[in-house]
Amino acid sequence: MNGCIAIMVTKELLPWVCISGFMLDETLWDDVLATLAVPQSVKCVSLANGDSIDAMADDIAASAPERFVLVGFSLGGYVARALAAKYPQRVAALVLIATSLREDTPEQRAAKLNTLQIQQHLHFRGLGHKAIVQTLRPDNQNNQVLITRIRRMSERLGFDVLSRQSLLNRATPVDQKISCPTLIIAAAQDQMRSLDEAQELQEFIPQATLKIIENSGHMLPLEQPELLAETISSWVQQL
Repeated sequence: MNGCIAIMVTKELLPWVCISGFMLDETLWDDVLATLAVPQSVKCVSLANGDSIDAMADDIAASAPERFVLVGFSLGGYVARALAAKYPQRVAALVLIATSLREDTPEQRAAKLNTLQIQQHLHFRGLGHKAIVQTLRPDNQNNQVLITRIRRMSERLGFDVLSRQSLLNRATPVDQKISCPTLIIAAAQDQMRSLDEAQELQEFIPQATLKIIENSGHMLPLEQPELLAETISSWVQQL
């Protein structure tokens, strides 16, 4: 399932734009959308275009509705922040899931470059097993259905997208300002992003609310889709 998933909605509901994370395509959101209690118009996008955070934000804004609720997962959260800061008149509310303010450490950047050097000499078949299992909570790390699903998303996006996403500069501009209501969602068993990082985001963004979801690793849209959908919907309805 790619592109926009549209359902008839009442006029009171703003559409959502959901941005997927590192080497994850639009199907990341399938289970979340399937569990929504209220029909909701949603446009799902991957980060397949652009060679910078700002360029990716512009690409998404170009095809987004005039005014919308913006949801960003992981790397998609970096792009969502850039989009919300650049187009404040269009983003009514912002939801940041399992993401951070922090840029890559030198060690993380070196590891990504090493992976690229290895993969460019091979036929890219998606992310490796080790990279995938660390995104899942411990009792899901032998879940072959989830592992295969994540690998196939990355395989569909391909090596060129892997290269562009791996080389992104994730540093937050010093003048970035988020003016809309913001919900930050963290996973209690996330091995990729710490609760400290979620708290840093909450302190950085005015009007931000922090929600911690239990029994999930980094892959909240896959491991806790129903609870994630309920958390976002309930918060948006209260605005």
